[in-house]
Amino acid sequence: MTRGVPSTDWALETVWAGVARRVLAHGEMSRPVLARWLAVGPRVLEAMLGDLGTEGMIVERRGRVGLNARFGSVVGVDMGASNLRFALADFSGAPLSVVGGKVRPEDGPQKAIAQIAKGIRRLVRVRGGARLRAIGISVPSPVDAKTRVATFANNLPGWKNIDLRSELEGLFRVPVEIENDANLAAVGEHWRGVARGKDNFVFVALGTGIGSGIFADGRLYPGRTGSAGELFRLNVDWRRWAEVFPDTGYFEHYVSGMGIAAAGRRVLKTLGGRKSSGLAEARDARFVFEAMRRGNPKARALLDEIFTMLGVGVANLIAVLDPDLIVLGGGLVKGAPDRMLTIVRKVVGKIHPNAPPIKLSALGDGAQTAGAIYSALRAASLQIAK
Repeated sequence: MTRGVPSTDWALETVWAGVARRVLAHGEMSRPVLARWLAVGPRVLEAMLGDLGTEGMIVERRGRVGLNARFGSVVGVDMGASNLRFALADFSGAPLSVVGGKVRPEDGPQKAIAQIAKGIRRLVRVRGGARLRAIGISVPSPVDAKTRVATFANNLPGWKNIDLRSELEGLFRVPVEIENDANLAAVGEHWRGVARGKDNFVFVALGTGIGSGIFADGRLYPGRTGSAGELFRLNVDWRRWAEVFPDTGYFEHYVSGMGIAAAGRRVLKTLGGRKSSGLAEARDARFVFEAMRRGNPKARALLDEIFTMLGVGVANLIAVLDPDLIVLGGGLVKGAPDRMLTIVRKVVGKIHPNAPPIKLSALGDGAQTAGAIYSALRAASLQIAK
């Protein structure tokens, strides 16, 4: 690794935490501030930064240490159950280009992987110039802590134990970091969103399905199997504990885009999002929100009920984790953000007199992508530090 510093995981993590993480979060830092934060002397810091500066990853301007934006580029990919988003960023984390696309869940893993690879190639080719250093990708699945395999994407048929990372590393020959989408949304919000400076918070991701990313003591908490925060199996009605729900689980059966779409078709007697159009269209709940905005009382009552159930679920999270902050994000939030927030706060406040703040994501649809960019920068930095 760097001269005079043992090549250990601790040292690598220290370099990342002290330089990349702090600089990305707060901008350029002076050497004395960085040395104090790392609790090392000037000579040790010099050794730790030595090879990173020689490689060109670190630059100093007027005595301040920062990442070299021109060192290369990274790609962050947000793979949802219905949509894809690709972002190319320079090595400081500044986005250069963002493009989107649709996913056909019923097409299976291999077609989706080919679509992801094609999107990355196109983005890198169009922008050109800077060398691709790493790829970060969020997936709607728990990710095994050791193998980094996507173990079970319950809303994507056929996605069980898919080694997406190895496939993409084989294609692009750069480090690939893969993580659960809600977890990376939490990373993104902690890096550049509403959760900056909060070491204990929960990001609740509301999209086609529902999940959450948990930060504890300033770090992402993945749990024993990588499934911490998978809210889709949460149950808020003890009388229904023995019922067999599909792969969506109890909570996601109601509180999710596909849950609202299914309920909307029943309540509103409409074919909105017909199954013949594909799974993505069948799970699209926008027609319910549009009906509410047109003044349909049944749509309003349905959404109020869903938001109330969401409030109970959030209250349960608070009871277990006692976080500093709850962040609500994901595509579903765009449907009626103020109404959702008002109802959730009301329910939580009734259950918890001393509830933490509940806020909407500051990054919106870009939270997962920001987290993916951050994870790519981290993967690239650690590889170079080795």
